[in-house]
Amino acid sequence: MPESNRDTEPEPVRADGETLTPEDVARVARHDAPVVVTEETREKVRTARERVEEVVESGEVVYGLDTGFGELVDQRIPREDIEQLQLNLVRSHAAGAGRELTTEEVRAMLLGRVNALAKGHSGVREVVVDHLVTMLDERVHPVVKSRGSLGASGDLAPLAHLALVLVGEGEAEVEIGTEDGEPQTERLPGDEALAAADLEPLALRAKEGLALINGTQLSAGLAALAVVDAERAVRAADAAGALTTEVTMGTTASADDSIARVRPHQGHAESARNVKRLTADSEVVESHRNCDRVQDAYSIRCLPQVHGAVRDAIRHLREAVEVELNSATDNPLIFDAAEADDRASGTENAAVLSGGNFHGDPLALPLDYLTNAVTELAAISERRVDRMLNPNVQESHLPPFLTEGSGLRSGYMIAQYTAAALVNENRATGRPSMDNTPVSGNQEDHVSMSAQSAFDARGAVENAITVVGIELLCGAQAAEFVDDDLDHGVGTEAAYEAVRDAVPPLAEDRPLHQEIATADALVASGLLEERVEEALGESLE
Repeated sequence: MPESNRDTEPEPVRADGETLTPEDVARVARHDAPVVVTEETREKVRTARERVEEVVESGEVVYGLDTGFGELVDQRIPREDIEQLQLNLVRSHAAGAGRELTTEEVRAMLLGRVNALAKGHSGVREVVVDHLVTMLDERVHPVVKSRGSLGASGDLAPLAHLALVLVGEGEAEVEIGTEDGEPQTERLPGDEALAAADLEPLALRAKEGLALINGTQLSAGLAALAVVDAERAVRAADAAGALTTEVTMGTTASADDSIARVRPHQGHAESARNVKRLTADSEVVESHRNCDRVQDAYSIRCLPQVHGAVRDAIRHLREAVEVELNSATDNPLIFDAAEADDRASGTENAAVLSGGNFHGDPLALPLDYLTNAVTELAAISERRVDRMLNPNVQESHLPPFLTEGSGLRSGYMIAQYTAAALVNENRATGRPSMDNTPVSGNQEDHVSMSAQSAFDARGAVENAITVVGIELLCGAQAAEFVDDDLDHGVGTEAAYEAVRDAVPPLAEDRPLHQEIATADALVASGLLEERVEEALGESLE
């Protein structure tokens, strides 16, 4: 996925608990956008904290404030031990395993945690929010183990690793300068990492440890990045598919808006319009208007339907992510007593309600849907690659495997193998949301596995992007065998030129791995999309 762009100063992102978008997450995670918390938001945070302190002073037994956790919920904790309880909670839950999260994954999770606390129902002090914002802006990135979350009670283990640094424990990567334009980092103990940002370790008070580790911010952060990348992938696939349609002498009549009107799925209409715009003024398409081919193969003819269904799946996840990013997802939650169930714990002014907003199924299910969808996107792209390469089905103007002297040369033959391997990998990926392993003495007897769904979805999107990049390589190579006197469409010409600016035509066999990586980056970075949209004079849908 794209690396951080540190050459320009990005616009700040507002963490107000209401308006955060997947694009905002990507800007902070990948492009170091600064984070601001408004005064109105701060007032909500302060009000929630006052309610927590009122409940603590009342002496009432309230889960998360003066009790144990999970199966230990019936254990009452003396007031003098409450701060130790919060610290013990963070320490004990930092029990992750596996690889460490990347910088962009940690930043996405940090931003999500800030925005959830900013909602004003978690009951933390303002200083907790400010520490997290400063860590983002000063690039203090906790070392977080990626595995250990069950998606209920949220992403406990990864969030606990993050929270350890706030109390001066654990480890963090801290930026210490740049070399050749690249950031240089040093791994420091938590207290030293905070000091590098002029911060002191926090002594967590009632509710704060639980508020920091209880929630879906790893799942939501990864899902937000997956949405942005999947949308880019499907737009690039429209461009790749349009170029393939041209070079295989297919027709764009199947993308006519009349067809979409009588089966009005939104995604279908969007991809169909893209194909039409991409191939506008194409002399290649017009050159065989009256040929004797009755219909194209499904991978060409059904592009709008398949790409459109993928678009609709991504849209479903986007809706879930936008809600989740702007939700209070820890437990218990703090409310004005006048607005809550009269059976809530608390005082006459403050209500504390235990519920299940930490449960990740609202994300896990659409994330698994996304994995299915982008697997289909990769699968149809791979089939179009085969139609360009395969001597048993390709058009007569194309040489086997898109190389002169096939037999002596293999051309792009093995690039299709790679595409097929990635499609198979996606197909073999499990669907974690369908699994369940009870924990915590069976108190937490139904979990979502949302974090694993998010990791799998991101991997599936990355594989799909690589397959689309391979299709672009093959489409550009196939274009070398189309009559030079025929112009491509406005958008498909731009896609061809974008590939050719990075990868020369294949005249002799050569290792293909680097140009596959180049084409992958062309899609993942958004450069292909930028080049096409510049040529069209408008955005792809």
